[in-house]
Amino acid sequence: MFLPARTFPEHSTRPRLSPPNGKATDMNPLELWGGHECTLNRVGDVFHDQTVRSGHHDRPEDLDLFADLGLKALRYPVLWERVDPDGDGAFDWRWTDARLDRIRALGMRPVVGLLHHGSGPRPVNLLDDRFAAAFAAFARAAAERYPWVVDWTPINEPLTTARFAALYGHWHPHAAGEQPFWTALLNQIDAIRLAMAQIRKIIPAARLIQTEDLGRTYSTRALAHQAWYDNLRRWMTWDLLEGRVGADHPLRERLDRFGFAPRLDAIAGQPCPPDVIGVNHYLTSDRLLDHRTGDYPPDRAGGNAFMSFADVEAIRVVLPAPGGLEGVLDEAWRRYGRPLAVTESHNGCSREEQVRWLREAWTTAERLRARGVPIEAVTAWALLGAHDWNSLLTRQDGHYEVGAFDIRSDPPRPTAIAAELRRLAAGGPGHPVADGPGWWTRDIRLTFRPVLRTVETPAPRPAWAGPGQSARPLLIAGATGTLGQAFARACEWRGIAYRLTARAELDLADAAGIDRLLDQVQP
Repeated sequence: MFLPARTFPEHSTRPRLSPPNGKATDMNPLELWGGHECTLNRVGDVFHDQTVRSGHHDRPEDLDLFADLGLKALRYPVLWERVDPDGDGAFDWRWTDARLDRIRALGMRPVVGLLHHGSGPRPVNLLDDRFAAAFAAFARAAAERYPWVVDWTPINEPLTTARFAALYGHWHPHAAGEQPFWTALLNQIDAIRLAMAQIRKIIPAARLIQTEDLGRTYSTRALAHQAWYDNLRRWMTWDLLEGRVGADHPLRERLDRFGFAPRLDAIAGQPCPPDVIGVNHYLTSDRLLDHRTGDYPPDRAGGNAFMSFADVEAIRVVLPAPGGLEGVLDEAWRRYGRPLAVTESHNGCSREEQVRWLREAWTTAERLRARGVPIEAVTAWALLGAHDWNSLLTRQDGHYEVGAFDIRSDPPRPTAIAAELRRLAAGGPGHPVADGPGWWTRDIRLTFRPVLRTVETPAPRPAWAGPGQSARPLLIAGATGTLGQAFARACEWRGIAYRLTARAELDLADAAGIDRLLDQVQP
């Protein structure tokens, strides 16, 4: 659908903080944000609602738990499909009214999302010419309902959603091809532009916090062409909103062949640049493409029109390790020169690895801020955990990843992540296990034959240098016993500092000796 330039207001040009490669000044303190996993995607005729799956739909007291963590802002859903499921404009705001009022009363700023991996109410979908205009009408209604909300993410991860729904066919409308993929992305970009135009008519100071999954693709030499394409495509959400996909964009000729030139010209002529670039980065975000498919399990199979390949988590195979979160944040700053935020940080793993991943995101943000990169916040995502992302939400198998709270208890039980968030909010030191190495920094990360990086990439993530002075070890008695040895092996596997003592060093019958060793080791 061609969208005339006159439908967009004068908010289309927002100045950079500084030129690319420069430094920003006058930064506010780094903020701690949060959010529960709120995807509402559609598979066939079935809607998968994570807010219902987590129990949060019927548990408003969760918001008090979130506030107790010390969060400054909360990414929160006011989802189109939930408010207007039949797409007839009969909006039901009762649930969101109560939740947003409570969020405000608790002193948290909402970052309101209107579509989270969805395709809209039943009558529309991502390939529908009516999608953008209908979405903008809903955004206008949301702004009129909540004129005090400043921060908006109209559509979360539009490129990722377009891939899963219109390139791979996992989600509704289950298309599978490059042309429908680009159509789905452009429809969402137009929807964001129209939505922000409508929101800013009600809230002139409204900010666009545009989120997207961001990693980097590595490859064997035989697939360098595919890695080149993937590493350009990953920027397209922000490139389009910035108005950068003009005649000189590396992918413009490819898109013109699909007949998108008029739409691209309209977008480039009236851009809607984000106020904040929201980076969602996971341990699975960096990918490796390998033409040697026989070296990998069948479930890693991928391909393009010319050849088959394996698509593997880069952290599991690439040497040296991929650049990770620090690499992509630095790339985004150099590319756009706009404020950044880590808008999703979650690691479905054991509790100490979850704490390390969160603490690493925070220290990475602080390290980049010290170099002048304006990172506003780090967001603890999936506060209530996440369901069935191991199948990309195509099935409801009951697979659950714990977050800051474990919903298998009633009320939800705070986990090690909750305690670490409180420490971050208070500016205190991390739990001692945070000083240990995450599995992604150790040799155990490699589950396939290592592949050397063959394309120009950002510097690899900093290597873990071993426990520092502050790494307090576990004190384990019984060096010669089966149980003591088992504890030591578990610590080694999980990267936890420990001191394994024999009876000569720690005699359980010698209270004074125990006191001396405790004073010496400080476990």
